[in-house]
Amino acid sequence: MSTPMSASAFLEVLRNEGLTVVQVGDWHTHNRNHKGPWGPVNGVMIHHTVTSGTAATVRVCRDGYPELPGPLCHGVIAKDGRIHLVGYGRANHAGLGDDDVLRAVVSEKLLPPDNEANTDGNTHFSGFECENLGDGEDPWPDVQLVAIEKAAAAICRHHGWTSRSVIGHKEWQPGKVDPRGFTMESMRARIHDRLK
Repeated sequence: MSTPMSASAFLEVLRNEGLTVVQVGDWHTHNRNHKGPWGPVNGVMIHHTVTSGTAATVRVCRDGYPELPGPLCHGVIAKDGRIHLVGYGRANHAGLGDDDVLRAVVSEKLLPPDNEANTDGNTHFSGFECENLGDGEDPWPDVQLVAIEKAAAAICRHHGWTSRSVIGHKEWQPGKVDPRGFTMESMRARIHDRLK
């Protein structure tokens, strides 16, 4: 368990990992903190957006929808590898998930199957939405996969976590399929190697 880093520290750790970061408006104070706690943080959650076009994707992730207000993540990882920061603090990205999965993330153990939705993930996870249609056919450019790897590794490095602190939305909440198009096992292996 860790106290969330400040927004300025978040920006710094991403840049220190070699990422190109785009700051979108008042991202550092745009959050859902009035709806519940932000922290302690325990991990990083990876999503796909089911959208195409970076500008539209960033706008949706920042503003949300009438039924799900933004921010919908902390950063949008575009196909060109740039990270667009859209919010910081509590974000509407994780929803309810499995408490057994959270315990495994905290203890950095092998994840159990997610079979219930009884724990608020928005409190416990930093979230990155990755621009992709999520249909299993839309490609994942290598520069985007490297950016996902670097972003997750940057947060893990700051908090002293291992790659086991990084999960996909599909590993947290029953019925979710994201990210689709690469495996979380392969991404955790990349993050593990980067953290070495």
